[in-house]
This record gives sequence, structure tokens and C-alpha cells, in this order.
Amino acid sequence: MSHTADDVFDDPFAEQREMRELLSQETRHLIVQCLLGHPHHLASLAELTYMIQKNEGAILDQLETLQEAGLLNVYVHEPNVSTRDLPSRFWGPTERGVEVLYEHNFLRGVPVARAVYEETNKSEKVRRHETAPRPSLPDTVHEALQFEEPVPEE
Repeated sequence: MSHTADDVFDDPFAEQREMRELLSQETRHLIVQCLLGHPHHLASLAELTYMIQKNEGAILDQLETLQEAGLLNVYVHEPNVSTRDLPSRFWGPTERGVEVLYEHNFLRGVPVARAVYEETNKSEKVRRHETAPRPSLPDTVHEALQFEEPVPEE
């Protein structure tokens, strides 16, 4: 059975199904969860590889798939490019990405993803990457990912 471009317009849920399928693949799902939990919502490839425990090539393939779908982008921090021990390339959500994540109820999980991320023991390299200077996300993306941090009980 062949489909035409008109078929997509006949099915208003086609894109929603496509995004749900895209986000439900295990490695892509873990990438999104890691980015939602990251304190800056921008992670280096080394941070993602450490947190996800899959090989770098597999993670990079899925990052590129998410980028092609318009959900993630690479944000470069130019001052780090010439610094040996600091990453300069960080993966993070786009405006379109946070819209899709909102539509699929991923953003409700930001506080839980943050708690999981914070409770994970990290290597020295990952801690160095986590605290490295990085670019800012677009304001609309940054604002969409904010939540009220709980106040610790005394």
C-alpha cells in the first residue's frame, strides 16, 4: 500500500504517532530523560555515554536522529573549543523539542529526572563536564524546562 503526501493530511494523528514512536525507542528515550534531568538541560557526549551506559556510536546515532527530527540540537561553547579537558559541544532540546515533549507529557517528569540525575554517582570526568561553561539554551526552551525546586526540610 503506497501513501501520498495527502494521506498525512487525512490523518491528523500521523505526526503524533511518529513522535511517540521516535521517543519510545530505548536509547532515544534515555537521552531525553538524561537531558531533562541535567542541571543545564545540555549534556556533552561523554556525560550522555556515562549516564546511559551504551556505546558512544549508538548514542551519537540516536542523537542525530533526534536532531534530524528537530527535537535536539548541538549547542557549541566557542571558548571551550581550544580547552583540552572541557567539552565545547553540548546536546539539548530545541523549541520544537520542548513542544513535542510537552505534548507527550515528558516535561511533567523533569523533577524526577533531575532527582535521578543528581543521585547518580559520576566519574571525575563527568563531574568536570557537568560543571563546564556551556552556551545558553534559547529563552523559550530554558523557561519551558524550569520547575519549582523543592525547599529542603530543616
